[in-house]
Amino acid sequence: MKAMILDAIYDLKEETSPLQLVDIAVPEIKKNEILIQVQACGICHTELDEIEGRTPPPQYPVIPGHQVVGEVIETGADVDNFLPGDIVGVAWIFSACGKCEWCQNGLENLCSEFMATGRDVNGGYAEYMAAKAAFTVKIPDFYSAIQAAPLLCAGAVGYRSLKLANISDGDYLGFTGFGASAHLVLKTAQYLYPKSHFQVFARNPAEREFALSLGAEWAGDTSEKSPLQCHAIIDTTPVWKPVVEALSNLKSGGRLVINAIRKEDHDQDQLLRIRYEEHLWQEKEIKSVANVTISDVQKFLDIAAAMKLIPAVTEYPLRKANEALLELKAGNNIGAKVITFL
Repeated sequence: MKAMILDAIYDLKEETSPLQLVDIAVPEIKKNEILIQVQACGICHTELDEIEGRTPPPQYPVIPGHQVVGEVIETGADVDNFLPGDIVGVAWIFSACGKCEWCQNGLENLCSEFMATGRDVNGGYAEYMAAKAAFTVKIPDFYSAIQAAPLLCAGAVGYRSLKLANISDGDYLGFTGFGASAHLVLKTAQYLYPKSHFQVFARNPAEREFALSLGAEWAGDTSEKSPLQCHAIIDTTPVWKPVVEALSNLKSGGRLVINAIRKEDHDQDQLLRIRYEEHLWQEKEIKSVANVTISDVQKFLDIAAAMKLIPAVTEYPLRKANEALLELKAGNNIGAKVITFL
């Protein structure tokens, strides 16, 4: 099969082809796994974190990709919930131990044995991949593979961030950054909280226009003050400046939810700008999002299908994965990017 592999950490300011296109054997599955013929795989900022060394290092070489949709080709001996021909999805969560206090309480995203698709095991930048049946979901018939792929991370982890924002209908919700995840969360929030008000902070004018076209009431630069302070803000950016700016746009008792695996290091001095009385006093709080549970993935897919949520998508063939990643790095993003094998 053809696959894109990552074999080391790269500086994307210097390296334009961090992934190499190779021919390797189709994976063999274990008794609790399924073999998937990949039809589409979403591209995520986490791939940039892997390439540039901000996540725990994978075992090289590794095939990235954790928003995977495809057809079941083969099932292991212990698998009874999938059949060949089923269209399924695999998200960032590849597996967890199933035994610890976190797993027993539906928080397998916090398990110390959490394994990430495309980092700890091979992912979906390939024509085939093996997946744990217990951590795989069925894709609603409403969706094509290309439409469904971004829902598995940009959507599902974004849905988790929306839950953690803990807003009520009628509240003001803000977004810092407006790319693959935020545009899906905005649409979901509009569906779940139809009386609420949405404000967007983004440095890219095109992203601000995109947000307004989807129903945001206001959109401004990251450093601007919103017309009204927010009950909660979801940060989907890779840097620290928006975090600092968002804190000053929160109401008393407001919550900032940081929806990111890692932040880039080059602007860490921005953290020194946090002043307690301006940014954190009055019981403001910061909450991080750690990974995603399999329940988040399934619930979000069900909600998305019910509301007929269709992500904005740009398609790329596998051989152009590097090009897509560099565009993502440069911030040239409206909606989600998807590798397609169809």
